[in-house]
Amino acid sequence: MIIILYLSVAVIAVAFAVLVYFLSQTLRSAQKTMDDVASTLEDVQEQMKGLNEETTELLHRTNLLATDVQKKSANLNSVFDAIHGFGESLNNINTSVQKVTSSIETSGEENAGKVAQAVQWGKAAIDLIQRWKNASANKKAK
Repeated sequence: MIIILYLSVAVIAVAFAVLVYFLSQTLRSAQKTMDDVASTLEDVQEQMKGLNEETTELLHRTNLLATDVQKKSANLNSVFDAIHGFGESLNNINTSVQKVTSSIETSGEENAGKVAQAVQWGKAAIDLIQRWKNASANKKAK
C-alpha cells in the first residue's frame, strides 16, 4: 500500500510538472502578445502626437486664412460701396439727360412753326439779294 501511495505522489508530481510547463508556455505566449500590444500602442501614441501637431498647425493656418479673408472682405465692401455710388450717379446722369432731351424735344415741337417761318423768311431774303445782284449786274452791263 505504501508503494501505491508513493506511486500516486509520483503521478501527482509529474502531472503538476506538466501543468506547470504548459501554464508557463501559455504565460510566455500571453507575455509576447502583451509586448506586441504595448509596442503597437507606443506606435499609435507617436502617430497621435504627430497627428495632433499637424491638426494644431492646420487649425492655426485656418484661423490665419479666416482672418485674411475677413480683412479682404472688409476692403471689398468699400469697393462695392463706391460701385454702388457710381451706379447711382450714372442713373442720375441718365435721368438728367432724359429730362434735357425731353425739354429739347418739347421746345423743338413748340418752335417748329417759328423755325419754318424763319427758314421761309431766310429763303425770301436770299432770293431778294440774288435778284438785286442780278439787277445790278444787268445795269452795269448795259
